[in-house]
Amino acid sequence: MRLTNLAASAAVALILTGCTNETLDTVDKADVDLRTVKSKTAYELSGKIVDRMRELDMPRTSPIMLRILKEEGLLEVWKADSANRFQKLRQYAICAWSGKLGPKVKEGDRQAPEGFYPLAPGQMNPNSSYYLAINTGFPNAYDRANGRFGTNLMIHGACSSSGCYSMTDEQMQEIFALARDAFKGGQKTIQLQALPFRMTAENMARHKDNPNYEFWKNLKAGYDQFEITKRPPDVGFCEKKYVFNQQGGVMNPAGTCPADMSTPPALSAALAAYNRKYDEDYAKALNKFKGMAWYEPSEAERKAVVAKTREGKDLAYAPTGSSLAAGKLMSTAELEKKESLRAEIEEARKAAEIQKAELDKISKTGRRLPVPAANPLPRPELPATMTASAQPPAKTGSLFASLFRRAAPQEAPADPEITEVPADPSAQVTASTPAHSATGARPAQTATAAAPASGASAKSARGAASPSANAPVPAPNPTQVATAPEPQAGDAPADKPRRPFWKIWDN
Repeated sequence: MRLTNLAASAAVALILTGCTNETLDTVDKADVDLRTVKSKTAYELSGKIVDRMRELDMPRTSPIMLRILKEEGLLEVWKADSANRFQKLRQYAICAWSGKLGPKVKEGDRQAPEGFYPLAPGQMNPNSSYYLAINTGFPNAYDRANGRFGTNLMIHGACSSSGCYSMTDEQMQEIFALARDAFKGGQKTIQLQALPFRMTAENMARHKDNPNYEFWKNLKAGYDQFEITKRPPDVGFCEKKYVFNQQGGVMNPAGTCPADMSTPPALSAALAAYNRKYDEDYAKALNKFKGMAWYEPSEAERKAVVAKTREGKDLAYAPTGSSLAAGKLMSTAELEKKESLRAEIEEARKAAEIQKAELDKISKTGRRLPVPAANPLPRPELPATMTASAQPPAKTGSLFASLFRRAAPQEAPADPEITEVPADPSAQVTASTPAHSATGARPAQTATAAAPASGASAKSARGAASPSANAPVPAPNPTQVATAPEPQAGDAPADKPRRPFWKIWDN
């Protein structure tokens, strides 16, 4: 009976194309003053909403449907009129949703679910820590058949999300009251359509390179049928896919679809006309976006768009902007570079998280942090010249300290060996002592590099080297500082020199 009504609605929809209020993009502000709400579960809708329902010929307790559009950041409330045709009653800006476009796959991925979910009265939670909440029912049969899992995915208040769709408390109060009244009118389940975006030809062409494109095409079949009939589609599952408004045998989410499964003829005709128009628009959109690609922003980039709205609010208030506001169209080459950079940043972030988790685990168990092992390769030895040059210069201390420092004894210069003296004295003088220059330079002394001899052996060596006893001896260096001879063993100690009167320390 329901599919027969859908077929009739499809035929009417061909005539009424373009006569719906779906294109209205105005966002409704919740008409709720929480200071006056005495009971969250007994709250009565404002007169403004009641008047709007009267204008649209909507009974107060007629069924509703919720539709989420992630990219636009919208939650729509559709309500049945007296002809059982759904019209949009309210459209709210979603305050926060986490992750990016695409379905939830596993626990902890911060993704908000996408798909078709039935909401029963038992999924309403008036005692939520997030003001009020409605459980989405994720995972459904499709999710389970495809190995997707997660828990506690909600539509709730408080404007803070970790995989949920979070509204303001005022918005949630109205949504909760609309759902409560629909259940009072006898509605068994409320259909939630969680979609990535309005599934128009242009939006589908813009996202054609997204890895979730095939999944979104499956969701689009249900989106299209609602657009045609303006009634929530019957949802089934087979071959790990969604199927909508199908007649036939029993379906198995992971099994093959029934051989006799079919679409009502009137709906098939309406879908054929709808798809012809869609194909034309899609071809135009592909030409429009030729060489271009859509950059899908991260959650952090969406938060940056609305950062100013957090000023003066509670720390738990964490709104996220829409993907349309934070994303952009760019060339394919530019997108590849941007995605590569983002992948590197994400890899570094994950590595830091792993390291932090390991350090936390070690600190909790009381074990000591691991110490890196010594390098098994030998360290190369540096040349002596490099080692000497690497030594820091010796500290000389302050000027005041130098006044009271005992001067280090100077070493006596080594006696230079005298080379063989020629027989001619004049030649000897010429060779050993060159004349002073006009500039008054001091004559150079001739010495060998051999180590000086000491004591009697040195004198005998000199005597042997001299050709005669009358050989001249070099004059002493006038600039040489006289030094006392080193004491020999058995010598009497010399008198200690008297200390100057001003030197009061023995140093």
